[in-house]
Amino acid sequence: MEEQKDVIVKEQGGVIKIADDVVRIIAGLAASDVPGVAGMSGGIVGGIAEKLGRKNLSKGVKVEVGEKEAAIDLFIIVEFGKKISEVASEVQLKVKDVVQNMTGLKVKEVNVNVQGVVFGSEGKEEI
Repeated sequence: MEEQKDVIVKEQGGVIKIADDVVRIIAGLAASDVPGVAGMSGGIVGGIAEKLGRKNLSKGVKVEVGEKEAAIDLFIIVEFGKKISEVASEVQLKVKDVVQNMTGLKVKEVNVNVQGVVFGSEGKEEI
């Protein structure tokens, strides 16, 4: 079981705590919002092609969070026909921007691991 840590930011009025799970969820949602990302994968250990679902919004996301910085690893599934390098670059930019804006943490790196490719809507969940 993964150890739960919190980011603690000391402000004049007290302390703000941000759980690692919150950073994971923010990163996962930002990545899944990028066009060309069909879903998230649980990584090598979790198996390939596990889609991002509403019940586990941090699936396919690993974070290392310090007091002021974060490093993020993402495991994604890309839609067939999309340029993988462009999708991955867009994921890096969006995740970095969203996490920094929402948490105030400096994101040192966003590593994107492409775990698979799906055809059409095969990887998208029906809403």
